[in-house]
Amino acid sequence: MTSIQTQASIAPTGASLYARYALAGAICCGVTHGALTPVDVVKTRIQLEPTVYNKGMGAAFRQVVKAEGSGALMTGFGPTFAGYFLQGAFKFGGYEFWRKTFIDALDPETARNNRTLIYCASSGIAEFFADVALCPLEATRIRLVSQPTFATGLVGGFSRILREEGVLRGFYSGFGPILLKQIPYTMAKFVVYERVLEAFLENMGPKESISGATMTGLNLGSGLVAGIAAAIVSQPADTLLSKINKSSGTGSITSRLVGLAGELGVRGLFLGLGPRIVMFAINGEVKKALGATGGAEIAAVKK
Repeated sequence: MTSIQTQASIAPTGASLYARYALAGAICCGVTHGALTPVDVVKTRIQLEPTVYNKGMGAAFRQVVKAEGSGALMTGFGPTFAGYFLQGAFKFGGYEFWRKTFIDALDPETARNNRTLIYCASSGIAEFFADVALCPLEATRIRLVSQPTFATGLVGGFSRILREEGVLRGFYSGFGPILLKQIPYTMAKFVVYERVLEAFLENMGPKESISGATMTGLNLGSGLVAGIAAAIVSQPADTLLSKINKSSGTGSITSRLVGLAGELGVRGLFLGLGPRIVMFAINGEVKKALGATGGAEIAAVKK
């Protein structure tokens, strides 16, 4: 156990270690997002049909079950799991690679003084490539949730979009919104988590002197604050992503996004924020339980 913990604290080196980070991220993201499919179904319905689902998260759950049965809450599970499995691999594996690359390019003191910039750059680049993998499956998920009769599952929905709309329009019309959603979210979560945890530790003494239970509480508290901040930052793009993937639409992607933003207004862009905060709060704890925390543990740079 001591050997494993020692290895986990060393900066990533070699393909096998990056693969381990990638697998941890893939399992964590795939399992947590898949398990929270019902929350995401309700969130997407609130965003797409605010006049129907306008009584809060709990009422929306009951409305979906009453109208379509409990099985409807698992709509889109296939593309959700597959998409976030791939996304998690690219995000966590890529984050560790780019973080190590930036740190190696600087001396330790410069890296420590510029750690926020390193967090942002590493997570942003990693998330870009992760979104290339995620976007087609996210488009399929949103289509299945918003149009229950569109297809019966991942294979059917993916194949129909590819056949009828092609790769770019069918799968990547929402690439802009997904970048605007995921990149700020990922950057905000890493930076806010680290900064909040730093603030806690500054007031409580050295990390080594804090009990395991207290440290768990600090990690959870920091993760919750980071999740809420990240959700608020990325929520408008998440709403636009749901809207633009609902149907093929007409006109350029840019004109459609501008039109949708105008239709929704400020309040409309933040529809479904409550369920997203619930999702991120749970996600942080499940990742810890799975042991997939190595990719986000970047405090060592500050020592």
